[in-house]
Amino acid sequence: MYKKFFSMFLLLFLFAANFTISSFADVAVGDSIISFGADLSESEKDSIFKEFNPPENVQEIVTTNAEEHKYLGGVVPNSKIGNFAISSVMITYTEKGSGLKVDTSDKITYITDESYINALITAGVEDADIKVTSPRNASGTAALTGIMKAYEVSSGEVIDDSIKKAANEEMIRTVEIGEVIGNDKAVELFNKIKQEIAKQNPKTTEEVRDIIIIIVNNYNINLTDEQIEQLVSLFGKMRSLDIDWNRVSNQIEDIGNKATEFLSSEEGKGFLENLRLFFKALLEWLTP
Repeated sequence: MYKKFFSMFLLLFLFAANFTISSFADVAVGDSIISFGADLSESEKDSIFKEFNPPENVQEIVTTNAEEHKYLGGVVPNSKIGNFAISSVMITYTEKGSGLKVDTSDKITYITDESYINALITAGVEDADIKVTSPRNASGTAALTGIMKAYEVSSGEVIDDSIKKAANEEMIRTVEIGEVIGNDKAVELFNKIKQEIAKQNPKTTEEVRDIIIIIVNNYNINLTDEQIEQLVSLFGKMRSLDIDWNRVSNQIEDIGNKATEFLSSEEGKGFLENLRLFFKALLEWLTP
């Protein structure tokens, strides 16, 4: 419940602030592609198709459980990947600068909207509306694998396997740490680490570790030694990949600036007041 609550708030905030991201590849605006989990029954597939309500010319592909294990194995617990691919995703490409929007159904129980967004920014998937669903409760890992596969098929751009794996691992670590310190604080932590990597350009794993430890201490976050080492391993691998860290840092900073500008505007103040009244009414309803 709380995960979905936060995701809904984050997406409302993203929409209102109109965050913008540069385009990763040239695709036709309005084109759609669906990745179905390979283990759906025909009736389940039909139901998902109706839920997505795609345009007539929608492209369809299939993502298998084997592909999930290829890109998520060793990062996501096997119990979360499972033995069947059922979560599905539809991508609709939007205008350059429109940003990335993710909407998941209540059937997706493990991967959060903000984690999809964070990972996809790292992978370079941008300017698209993405819907994720499943006919029954599912972790959402097949949909994550399907998002990147669908983007490659429709755009003609190949996302390097190492970047896919790093983006997936980033998403999972965000989820795991978010369960300990809260989703919003976890996303903030990961974004700060990215910004410092862009700023300091560490050359060794030890320099990456120093950055992470300083940030964790400054944020007064209590993480285990194992969690620290997981972050060091993740960002150590990401440091050596072909990722434009300055672009990533600029996007994070731009998001923060737009958030500040929005909250200072009359529209933003009205948004926050409506949000305050909503929570007040909710608490009154929940209080006996």
